[in-house]
Parts: sequence; structure tokens; C-alpha cells
Amino acid sequence: MKFTDGIWLVKEGFEIQNPKEVFDYELKADSLKIHAPFKKIKTRGDTLNLGLMTTEIHSPREDVMTIRLTHHDGSTPKSPAFPVADGHVALKSSETDGDITVSSGDLRVVINKENYALTFYGKDQFLTKSDVNGQGYITSSSQNYIRERLDLGVGENIYGLGERFTNFVKNGQTVDIWNKDGGTSSDQSYKNVPFFVSNKGYGVFVNHPENVSFEVGSEHVSKNQFSVAGERLEYILIYGPSMEEILRKYTDLMGKPALPPAWSFGLWLSTSFCTDYNEETVNSFIDGMKDRDIPLDVFHFDCFWMKDFEWCNFEWDKRVFPEPEKMLAKLKAKGLKICVWINPYIAQKSALFAEGKEHGYFIKNRDGSVWQWDLWQGGQAIVDFTNPDACAWYRAKLSALIDMGVDSFKTDFGERIPTDVQYFDGSDPEKMHNYYAYQYNEVVFDLLKEKKGEQEAVLFARSATAGSQKFPVHWGGDCLSTYSSMAESLRGGLSFMLSGFSFWSHDIGGFEEGATPDIYKRWSQFGLLSSHSRYHGNVEYRVPWIFDEEAVDVTRKFTKLKMRLMPYLFKQAVTAHKEGVPVMRPMVLAYTEDPAAATLDRQYMLGENLLVAPIFNDQGQAEFYLPKGKWTNILTEQVYDGGQWVSEHHDYMSLPLLAKENSIIVHGAEENHAEYDYAENPTIHIYGFENDGSEANTIIYQATGQQKATIQVQNKNNEVTVQTEGLAEYTIIWHKQHNPATKTYETTEKTIKLS
Repeated sequence: MKFTDGIWLVKEGFEIQNPKEVFDYELKADSLKIHAPFKKIKTRGDTLNLGLMTTEIHSPREDVMTIRLTHHDGSTPKSPAFPVADGHVALKSSETDGDITVSSGDLRVVINKENYALTFYGKDQFLTKSDVNGQGYITSSSQNYIRERLDLGVGENIYGLGERFTNFVKNGQTVDIWNKDGGTSSDQSYKNVPFFVSNKGYGVFVNHPENVSFEVGSEHVSKNQFSVAGERLEYILIYGPSMEEILRKYTDLMGKPALPPAWSFGLWLSTSFCTDYNEETVNSFIDGMKDRDIPLDVFHFDCFWMKDFEWCNFEWDKRVFPEPEKMLAKLKAKGLKICVWINPYIAQKSALFAEGKEHGYFIKNRDGSVWQWDLWQGGQAIVDFTNPDACAWYRAKLSALIDMGVDSFKTDFGERIPTDVQYFDGSDPEKMHNYYAYQYNEVVFDLLKEKKGEQEAVLFARSATAGSQKFPVHWGGDCLSTYSSMAESLRGGLSFMLSGFSFWSHDIGGFEEGATPDIYKRWSQFGLLSSHSRYHGNVEYRVPWIFDEEAVDVTRKFTKLKMRLMPYLFKQAVTAHKEGVPVMRPMVLAYTEDPAAATLDRQYMLGENLLVAPIFNDQGQAEFYLPKGKWTNILTEQVYDGGQWVSEHHDYMSLPLLAKENSIIVHGAEENHAEYDYAENPTIHIYGFENDGSEANTIIYQATGQQKATIQVQNKNNEVTVQTEGLAEYTIIWHKQHNPATKTYETTEKTIKLS
């Protein structure tokens, strides 16, 4: 929120008071509390009729500092609160006449006593500063606020803040952390996260589930400002120094993503939304994919598996699915997993409405009546997940579907949550607006873990907030069937990946009608080189043969490619689960020190070794940037020198998909499903390793997430050696980058020397 009129004036209707000096402080082994009045104290009389800011600092773990600003501390903290893994590690401290310094690991903050300011350092590196007049307590006739304002350095870029479809670099933007159902073509977001990452070695999480307003160089152009309504503001500053380390430490606090089951990385096919479908249609799609040799792992039933006007009643519409149990059994016999659409809303026509109303399972108006409206479903109510009985009731409905054969749920909606309401447990409606997405998806995800086992639980979720990364997978919401929308979807996904999330998908071909054969084929390449892949639309089916026969060929080729890449992709997934580093990595995350990577939002690293540059035009023209080193297109074998931009043409069977130098890319022996034994007869593709001293290693995991085999490649004294553990038979293909001819070795030896 903006409070000033230029840099000299305060906006009409606001008054800003700033802490001016350290008047008093309390230093303990694990905390520092500072009292800073709103003017400098020269006489005892100055202490009268004067407010002050209390700043408390502690460290939940090394290299992390929590800073809490408080004006009035008399109110009772309101729920909900983010589930931060907080702690209090010992602080190192020192003091001079002018400064107080406290440190945690390599992160330290220096507090200027005379001219109140907080300066943050990582080792000897300046990170940012809350300068004189940076902190502020703002009053107005209707609401009070607390503001923090951190320096934006020259060349500093800010990333993250959730799945945002605006510019990838957030500098110059006003961002309100407030979940909305606004599609992918606006500044609204389904997934708002009050966490950003700086390319200068630090990240900041503002620990408030309610609306946090960010002015990222958009009010004072050299400041990154954030504010909340009320009397208290808490933020957590995390030192990296690398962006990957920032994400690791942030997800240490907020939770690592669960490891999705291996089958979920396969192709998902949807009925689409408003299409006309029944059991015959469903079987025609599934059999059509098989007849055309297109691997399919998951079939998704969208909204109209239930009767019109009755979402959600969690009952199959018997007019089109007369025997759902038998139907699901037949589909599962074909090797498919089943996903069905749900949301947390109960329409008035649903048989469940009266039941929920009677037992108090819905969010209520302040007068105690059920909150309702007609947007989306006539007379719909919203399940109150702060009520344990409502959670159990909702889970029971889903549990019956799991018993019937459902494997996963598309947890749609959860953004349009009202605030002029009351909750069962007394939660603050403003804080619940964003947090509702967390509770909703947690209830469903925990049920899947309980019923199917921890290694089988996966959602397809649209709404999210901080911490929701624990409940994968998320998809990008309603996009248009245009290249602009395809690009904005990727842009939103990359911002999402820099907000603590690791697994992400999008509607291949675009959600809205109007997909052309051209955009369907280009989006298929992109979608099948994402962590998760789903064909879904609005009023159009998304099976490839309705576009043209070449669309069938493209879908087949890239689905089979993804299936063969599963040993590599699942290794990246396990890394994401353990470390919080995303599978789809923005270029700036992987190449922070390369200035050209700072703004790249039309390409990404798929894991640590593969670069993907989707094509965003109907001419087949690709434009992409390669960081330094040798790069090999794994589809064409063309070798490139890095440190340059490349412009080239690709047909629909190709795109820029490049392995970086000294990479090990393991291909599995199976191409028809995502889940199989990744260590059985794999093909080990190695790129580079032609320079003395180059080396790399990788791991092959089982589909359960357990380590199965290891591979190490090294060039020592210009002799290239491959060492393996845990593999019985395997093939090595050495893609020599200085000599593009490849060499193949089939062996059962644990150590092999390449010529």
C-alpha cells in the first residue's frame, strides 16, 4: 500500500511515525528487544505523549533472523498462523557506543543506536538495510498499519511472491498478497505467497497469512516496502548466499514438498470442463490414446461427473455414469489412475446442503446464518475447515470415492473466500482468506496419505499460500489458448518455483476455446517437459487427433520421451522433496552470476542438467540464451557454444532441449508408463567430460524414492571412466561435444573406461 505522495509528502489522510533512536534494549542469549521512540529524546519531557516501536529479533535457525515490529502489544494474537518451524538458536552479540550487533551463523544485523536503522550482512557482504525512517507506524481514520522498507541495491532484482503472471522481475510492481480467481492474464493470482528472493543473496518471508502489500520499488524506487494492517509486523530474513540455499532454508522453515508418486509424472488426460461426455466418450478417449500408441497414466473426470447445480454432492451422475464402480474398475484394469474434480463449495440443491447447514459445517454470516451466494453454484455454501467435525464430514465423502477407486483429487477453487463472516473456531476472516487454501488442501492431502499411503498421495490444486508446497501438485489455472497466455503461464510458474514450490503444471493447449493445431503442438512440447503434464480445456476436448495427425505424432513423441527421462526426472523430484529446490528452475536460480539470466522467463532448467526453451510463435522460431559452456540438443545432437543468444527454426518434432556440459542424463528402458524400475537396463547418456578434471555423479532412485544405484563419470589425466553401483546391465552413450559422433557401450561392468 502506498502511503506517500512522492518522496517529500505523506498522502492525505495518513500520518507516519518512525522510530528515531534506540532508547533502551534487552539483550539475552537468544534474543534482542529494542525500544525505539518516535522522536529523539533530549529531555524527560520528551518521553510524554509519545509512542514507540518495539523491535524483537531472534533466530529460528542459523543464517535466519526473525524481526518482529510492534506498536501496541495489548491485543490477543489471532488465528490462523502459518506453521513456521520456529526455534531460538543462540545469538552472538557485540556492542560499541554507536551500534549493537547480533549474529546467527553467517547472518548478522547491525543496529544503529543514534539514528535508528538495521543493516543486514551475510559474512562480509552487505545484503540490505532498513534505513532511517524505514520502519513506520501509519495511522488513518479507518485503519492503522505497520510498514518496513528495505533498500533495493543497484542491480538488485526481486523474484517470487507466488504464482504471478506479471513481469518475472517484480521491481516496479505493487503486489497484494490476496488470493483471487482472476485467470492467468491479470495481476491477480490464485497462489499468493508473502515470500521473495533477491539476487543479492537473501530472501524475506513476511509471516502474515492476511493481506500483505508489497511496493517493490513502486513507491520509493530504491526501496522494497511491505506493510500490513494492525499493530504488529513480523518478517523473517534468510541469508543464502545462493538462491538455491535461500529456498532450502525457507522450506526448512515452512515445510518441504511431499514427493509425488512416480505415476503422477505421466500424462494426465481430462474430460475437459463443459464438454459433453459420458462413459462411452471416456472410453473412446482412453482407447483412442492406446490405439495411437500414446502413453497415458491418469484419467481425470472434471466437474460434470456430478449433476448440474449440485456441486459438490460427491455422487456420480447416474444419467451418464450409471455404474461408476464397474466403470472405474474397468479403467483401472487398463493401467490407469483416476482423478476426479472437487471443490469446497456445497450448492443449495446438493443433498449435502441441508446436512451441512444442520450441523454447522459451513462458514457463517455474523448473524449466525449460513453464508451463501450464487456465483459459481446457486446458493452455494463454503465448508468451514476450522471445524473438526466439518473436516471429518468432508473427508468421509471423499473416503467413499477413494474406496470406489479414485486415486487423486483435483482440488479446484478455494480463492473467493469472504471476509465479512465468522468461523467455527473464531479465526480472523482476513487471515483466513488466503489461509483457507492451505486448510482445504491439507484436509484432502492428509486423507489421501491415510487411505493410500504417504508415497501415493497427490493432488492437482489451484489455490495455495505459504506452506502449501507440502501438498503437491499445483497447476496454473485458467489460461487462454494463445501464445501470450502460454508465455504468461510459464512466467507464473517460474515465479511460483521461486516461492518455495517444486512441482507445477498447466493446461496443455490452453483452457479456453480456440486452440489451433499449431498452438496445441507447441504447448504439448512445453507441457510434456514440465514436472507434471495434463491435457485439459473448457468447451473443447484436448485429445490430439481432433487437431490433426501430426498432433498425434507430437504427443506420442514427447510423452514417450518424458517416460524415458523418468530416471532423470524422478531424481530431480527426490532432490526437490529433500532440499526444496524446484524441478523446473528459473535460469536466474541456476545461473545467478550470469547477468543475462536475470530476466529470462521464456526458458528454464528442467532439473540441474537440461535446458528447455519452448517456442512461442507459429513460425517455429526459437530464441534462447545459453550460459557459458558446451550445450548439446538431445533431440538433434547439435552442439552449441554457450555465452550467446541463439535463434533457429524448429519443426513440431523438435525444440531447444539441451544438456549442459558434463551432464549425466539417465534414460529408462520403459516408454509406456511413468512408474517402472528405473535401474533396469538404463541407458546412461553422458555429455562432455572431454576436459581433464571434469566429473559428475548422479543417483538412480526407485519409484518409492529409495536410492537404487549410483553413477560417477570423471576425466582424470584425459582418461574418462564411468563407475556404477547397483546396476546389473546398462548402456552408455557418450555424446562427444568436440567430436559430435556418439559412442555406445553395452556392459555389465562396474567400471568402464571410455575411448
